[in-house]
Amino acid sequence: MAIISVLVSIAVPLYQKSITRTKESLLKNNLFTLRTVIDEYTFDKKKAPQTLDDLVTEGYLRNVPIDPITGNDRSWRVVMEDAYSMVDQTAAGIFDVHSGSDLKSLEGTPYSQW
Repeated sequence: MAIISVLVSIAVPLYQKSITRTKESLLKNNLFTLRTVIDEYTFDKKKAPQTLDDLVTEGYLRNVPIDPITGNDRSWRVVMEDAYSMVDQTAAGIFDVHSGSDLKSLEGTPYSQW
């Protein structure tokens, strides 16, 4: 019984770390996709999207991806750009997106700064 408990105490942290690494990899991929689509929308429409749902309604995405760290597609933190730096100079829109999580990655950086 002692051998099994030692093996389990070694295996569980390794398993949890691999799950976290998988979520981090998915987060990086989702952020890259969202940022690329925001840039494409801004270039095509000559204005930035007002919400992430605009990307779905205009056909740039099938649905807003889930933030794998929070497990929610509504927790994304959007960064609105200044109206003076925009293409059309009339209204602010989404410039960048970050995770809505306040947790830190395995590397020690907050997910909200990725």
